[in-house]
Amino acid sequence: MIIRSLIISALLSTAAAAQAPQDSRRKAERDLFERIVEMPTVAGRPGEFRKLTTLLTAEFRKAGITNVVVKDHDNTQTLIARWPAARPSGKKPILLMAHMDVVEAKASDWKNPPFEFREEAGYYLGRGSADNKSQLTGIVLALQELRRQGFQPTRDIIVLFTGDEETNMHGVRRASTEWRPLIDAEYGLNFDAGGGAVYKDGRVDAWYLQIAEKTYADYKLVATNRGGHSSGPRPDNAIYALASALKAIEAHRFEPMINDATRAQFELLAANDKGQLGELIKQFLADPKDRESADLLEANEPGSTRTRCVATMLSGGHAPNALPQRAEANVNCRIFPGVKIEIVRQQLQAMSGRDVTVATDEASTTPETAPSPLRSDITDAYRAAVATRFPGAPVIPFMSAGATDGSYLRAVGIPVYGVGGSWGIVGQKTGAHGLDEKVWVEGFHGQVPITVELLRRLAG
Repeated sequence: MIIRSLIISALLSTAAAAQAPQDSRRKAERDLFERIVEMPTVAGRPGEFRKLTTLLTAEFRKAGITNVVVKDHDNTQTLIARWPAARPSGKKPILLMAHMDVVEAKASDWKNPPFEFREEAGYYLGRGSADNKSQLTGIVLALQELRRQGFQPTRDIIVLFTGDEETNMHGVRRASTEWRPLIDAEYGLNFDAGGGAVYKDGRVDAWYLQIAEKTYADYKLVATNRGGHSSGPRPDNAIYALASALKAIEAHRFEPMINDATRAQFELLAANDKGQLGELIKQFLADPKDRESADLLEANEPGSTRTRCVATMLSGGHAPNALPQRAEANVNCRIFPGVKIEIVRQQLQAMSGRDVTVATDEASTTPETAPSPLRSDITDAYRAAVATRFPGAPVIPFMSAGATDGSYLRAVGIPVYGVGGSWGIVGQKTGAHGLDEKVWVEGFHGQVPITVELLRRLAG
């Protein structure tokens, strides 16, 4: 019995010793994430960006990366770091992308202060935790881990962290033009546009590889009128004219479309779905111009089969006892790749009638870009990296409806692929841009070894 007790005690001691470094590493990862989330890097607070870039510069040094450039611009900052190849293969660099800025959050709307990091029910919470500071932190941690393991890249690894992705995107505009020599790469890996989804019981849904994104454009609808006294209504009324235009836009269905990104996405979904959705997708793939199947699919996968436009802001009139002299609205469109911004404006104008003028808000638009070509080296590396934690997990190419920094690089000839080692739980909202934003704890920590393996395969 004494010998048996000694053996059990030794085994427990060994397990505890093995667990200690893992616990220490996990705590260090959490602590860094907490510091990053608690910096309110929102538009108009350049001091917070200076604090974050100072912290990140120090963290890159821990990874042996000393070539760090911080650009002050447009009331924010952009950080560009480079890990030079230790054994150059002649291949162009890889660009790793994320953004430092987050959407503003009103403390009065939140149960807890939005920039107070906390852990609750298996999640880390705080503004920016999901979009995009989890993935940004994951990049830094993965580079530190690669350095700790003695990894020697065979091509330069460049990091681009922008400070205004959620607003004007001046950082990536400048990076793609005037700072191009600092970020020029064979392709970009955008950690703001990929990742995985897992069921609560551990079953994997899929990992997603973004290869295309819709064009973003805001349109200003304005109705003007000479107005008058409200006691004498006239048949022409600016508010009514604008309301009619908005109702027409609400009812309109743009032409169904398909491209390489959505076709690949739908083919994999159909292969894995043996139910009604799978059959519906097969009908759509057989004839993407068929409106009936396209409309049914669009109801299940909003934004995936066409351009979509929606009213987002509204104002009108100048006094409660006066006929309105002006009424205006903002209509936001996410435009299918291949469709011109101006063509959509013309369509909106035709729907709105002669009493409403439709103009493009030129400052809002992102570049019109085609999908990045699917590459087996990236897809295979991504699948293999994910398989280190989730064997057999499918990797699905897709087109995102949301706008990212990636469009600006695609527009200048740098293909971009949305990836991510982190994962969330199917059916659980992250609250990105909304209240109580959160990221799954296991997904946050689990992204590090997946990202390490991804970079090892692509840059090793």
